[in-house]
Amino acid sequence: MKRVFRKVFSSRKTPSAPSSLPQNIEEIRQKALKGHHLEIVQWGQVLLNSIYVPKDPVSALEWFTIAARAGFGPGHNMRGRCFQFGWGCEKDLTEAARCYEEAAKAGDEWGRYNLGILTMRGIGQPQNLPKALALFRTAAQNGHAKSMNLYARFLEEGWVVPQDRAAALDWYRQSAEGGDYRGQHNFATALADAGQVEDALGWWRKAVVDATSDILLAMSQKLALLGEKRDQALEEHVQIRLRDLGISIPENVNVRPM
Repeated sequence: MKRVFRKVFSSRKTPSAPSSLPQNIEEIRQKALKGHHLEIVQWGQVLLNSIYVPKDPVSALEWFTIAARAGFGPGHNMRGRCFQFGWGCEKDLTEAARCYEEAAKAGDEWGRYNLGILTMRGIGQPQNLPKALALFRTAAQNGHAKSMNLYARFLEEGWVVPQDRAAALDWYRQSAEGGDYRGQHNFATALADAGQVEDALGWWRKAVVDATSDILLAMSQKLALLGEKRDQALEEHVQIRLRDLGISIPENVNVRPM
């Protein structure tokens, strides 16, 4: 580990930290400096997007690289995120896919999920739906809520797997209970379609808090179809979130998000 530190930081000094860091952040920094793998990744994330230190994506990538070279799955995964979005480096989708592949091999469920997304869409590598299915299924079975939602979608649609809507509903439920807003929306949609509107509204109320624009637009459309069972307060919450994101609601939109 010491050799890795020397190699990575041989051409520059380790970034200094403000003296007024909150105790929990300072503890992460100190453990990172001592070579603890989890805290190395966490300190990189602090440098990437924390309000407590100036953003330094280049240094963040270097810390993720240290963890990755030590064989730590989350380090590979965060390196992949950097290359996918160009954080501290030039965007390189092929390298991002390679990093996610290494993360998945190391047993990191976020790495499996992110590799599954790229593989499903053919980003940074050829599209391969059977491989994407296998990645989502493994991560779902290991408790990864976002992967549960996508595994459910494969089952619901019958993509490279026999269609099984009952199993899909159960995986959507597990994803929703695991806190994934996409799973919550999809589970709520299935419940509403089955006439269980009150239960559906409960899950939509959870989903609206963190949902991205695609889910909010789909939610708005579904809520408008509930007739006398519509929840005006929830619909207003959706509208407010969309306005905050600078998005107006188009008419006749019928695109189902993942």
